[in-house]
Amino acid sequence: MSWQAQGHCDLEGEAAQAEQPGARRRVLFVTSEISDYVQTGGLGEVSAALPRALRALSDVRILVPGYRQVLERAGNIEPVGLLPGLGEIPACALGRTKTADGIPVYVILNADLYDRPGGLYIDPDGKDWIDNDVRFARLSLAAADMAAGLGDPNWRPDNLHLNDWPSALAPGYLAWRGLDTPTILTIHNLAYQGAFDPARLGALAIPEAAFKVDGVEFYGRLSFLKAGVYYADQLTTVSETYAQEITTPQFGCGLHGLLAERSRQGRLSGILNGIDESWDPRHTHHDEGFEPDRWKGRYADYIRGLFGLALSRGPLFAIVSRLVHQKGVDLSIDVAEEIVAHGGQLVVTGQGDTHLEDRMRTLARKHPTQVGVRIGFDGSEARAMFAGSDFLLMPSRFEPCGLSQMYAQRFGSLPIAHRTGGLADTIEDGRTGFLFHTPTAQQFKGAVRRALDTFGSGRRFDEMRRAAMARTFAWSDSARRYATLYQSARAG
Repeated sequence: MSWQAQGHCDLEGEAAQAEQPGARRRVLFVTSEISDYVQTGGLGEVSAALPRALRALSDVRILVPGYRQVLERAGNIEPVGLLPGLGEIPACALGRTKTADGIPVYVILNADLYDRPGGLYIDPDGKDWIDNDVRFARLSLAAADMAAGLGDPNWRPDNLHLNDWPSALAPGYLAWRGLDTPTILTIHNLAYQGAFDPARLGALAIPEAAFKVDGVEFYGRLSFLKAGVYYADQLTTVSETYAQEITTPQFGCGLHGLLAERSRQGRLSGILNGIDESWDPRHTHHDEGFEPDRWKGRYADYIRGLFGLALSRGPLFAIVSRLVHQKGVDLSIDVAEEIVAHGGQLVVTGQGDTHLEDRMRTLARKHPTQVGVRIGFDGSEARAMFAGSDFLLMPSRFEPCGLSQMYAQRFGSLPIAHRTGGLADTIEDGRTGFLFHTPTAQQFKGAVRRALDTFGSGRRFDEMRRAAMARTFAWSDSARRYATLYQSARAG
């Protein structure tokens, strides 16, 4: 039997099942990255973990662009259908594969758009791909196409779960076609909005009438994210505090008015990200899991050796972060002298803005036995840093959720962080970490001094470390909230 004929039979069976009370919702999780194949940040990790947590509650499948890295790592990709072009958005094939543990993944197959060297969003010279508008309009349109029943004749989603600006045009494409598939847009970071020249409206098959305040227009630009905020049925962010913050001028990035209106309508909520069970120290250290005194020192010595630092009994601080202004890296550089002066050491891994990378290198040259810096990122190395460090520096100016502070707590490294977004929601000040209210060097130094005093107190430090390790941050609670949202979401 051909796949077309088989699909007809399967579709009838699925349709009958969907009509039965209590049938699981079919959810298409649309993302521009997933750590199984390729990622640039936290979105890739969430896109791998959340669908896995949802499997018991929903029929969830993932849609991703067919980047070169995806094609190389996904293995066999079975063709399932074709998706038409629109405007200057080219037609494409739709393929299907599975993750190692069996989650169906749809891959948009268009070599001209995705099979190229460089990064997901930037070219080999570090500049945005000049056709990013078309590349991610294709992702959004593919999601809308599948909601319309195109692509895979065997499966049609009941809900679209979209993530950040690269897929945020999908609710618009549905609205402009008169389709009512419920859509949920998760905003992982409001600062990235996907803004383009309005002259591109026609190329992206966006009606001229949609270029207005109640539509895709944002301060004279065409904004993918604004389109999603306006047209999606439900909006979520990745922590409850961030959901409140983005309705204010300070954190709303110009969208605070519309987001405040969505909040008043009951269409904006915060659902905290989680972390997977691999971060449970009992899985890593087995019988030693909640006995950090038996393994912390080994990891600390390993990290000191890896970074070329002197052996020490003093506190070990870590930074595992993108080296960018948002993450408050400049503040960490400012407090480094305080750490060194009190007998502490600092290890740093990450990459980002060139001038911040250079300042980190300069700091390491100034204190070669006390400060170690490795520009780049290695997942195994980062995990060892969480396991070996006593404190994690995380003075982000804003932080929608953050994952590093959760990883650190599970491995007994107490985070020192700005009280914002997900940091405020996941760190208990004075119990599992240290929070400060304003992102200034002075306030940050005050929190570091509190940490140093706690380290010197012995018993109190051990109590805090054990309280931090007892936190779970499981995905299961968040998955249940999303599943409830899928069931209740209806087109507005």
